[in-house]
Amino acid sequence: MDEYKIKHIEEGLTQIEFPEFDKISSDAPVFYNPHMEMNRDLSILAIQVFQKQEDREINICDLFGGSGIRGVRYKNEIDGVGEVSINDISETANQFERHNIELNNLDDVEVYQHDASMFLRMKRGEFDVIDIDPFGTPSPFMDSAGYGARRNSLLCVTATDTSALCGTYQEPCIRKYNSKPYKSEYCHETGIRILAGFVALTLSKYAKYIEVKMSHSTEHYMRLYLEIKKGSKRTDESLKNIGYISHCKNCLHRQVSNGLASPIEEICPVCGEKLVHAGPLWIGAIQDADFIEKMIDETNHKKINTEKDALKLMNACLLEAGAPATFYDVHTVCKSLKISAPKLDLIFDEIKNQGFIAIKTHFNPLGIKTDATIKDIEKILISLQ
Repeated sequence: MDEYKIKHIEEGLTQIEFPEFDKISSDAPVFYNPHMEMNRDLSILAIQVFQKQEDREINICDLFGGSGIRGVRYKNEIDGVGEVSINDISETANQFERHNIELNNLDDVEVYQHDASMFLRMKRGEFDVIDIDPFGTPSPFMDSAGYGARRNSLLCVTATDTSALCGTYQEPCIRKYNSKPYKSEYCHETGIRILAGFVALTLSKYAKYIEVKMSHSTEHYMRLYLEIKKGSKRTDESLKNIGYISHCKNCLHRQVSNGLASPIEEICPVCGEKLVHAGPLWIGAIQDADFIEKMIDETNHKKINTEKDALKLMNACLLEAGAPATFYDVHTVCKSLKISAPKLDLIFDEIKNQGFIAIKTHFNPLGIKTDATIKDIEKILISLQ
């Protein structure tokens, strides 16, 4: 450790030291990403809600420890935590993890040096919370997570390969997530649904199923909080939430198809053009209102440096709970109509006046989640000119 210039930071109630580096990358001697502070803050809120829900002491796995910031904060800032296991394949990272545990005077935090997938298999059924926050895709670790996750546990998953999940690069998404993406105006939501669908299908091999408690796409990453349940019948039932989203590039119509192997319409029912498809993906709920409300309430009891941004995001996700899949981008629709965009508030008011749902989305500041059809939206936009 003496060979490095050391940087000292504080997040929440926790102090961390790690080697200074010029650029955030996997080449840093010990990985620490300051831009993921809100991710860690939200994780603390979500895990605390889960712990209170279970009303028991919980054991946590931080699968990719890096500096140890995530695992150390979990032990230091969440009530009712038993043992925290911090794993990293890097010996240098292990040294700093141990140093940061001592820096915060913590007990019951163990450091391990194993391949991530092997570690989950070695520790099968030992964790109430598994946090998978890799540099890049979480895909290679999902099988071991499915094998190792215990009944009634929480799985937290981060993906930073958003260019694949959003459809900029189709082949990597097909290869890593066994799903075809499509780069539309709502591609970040599609990406979240592809990630959730991949986790659901992977865990189903072990008769386990997911309930999505909260999901969000923020800056360069996507994040899921999933409760893991067990039972073959319930798993079979849950897989009815796997399906496809079909999109018309000509008129912007979109529709959802239920079922992994169900027939999918090839022709747009609105304009007759050919539909493009994304999936298989998760078409079920991606926000849980009750869980998110409890996360919001937890901000009154935690020291959250990113509180303003975290509350803004959680409240946006709360509004989205129960909303239809996908959304319309106002500017995209107006561009297709060759008209100028009316004020957003006026559009929302008019959609609601006509008896439709109209909800803002955290995925896009110009997005409207609604049960109105594209023709309904077009009529409203034209009427507001």
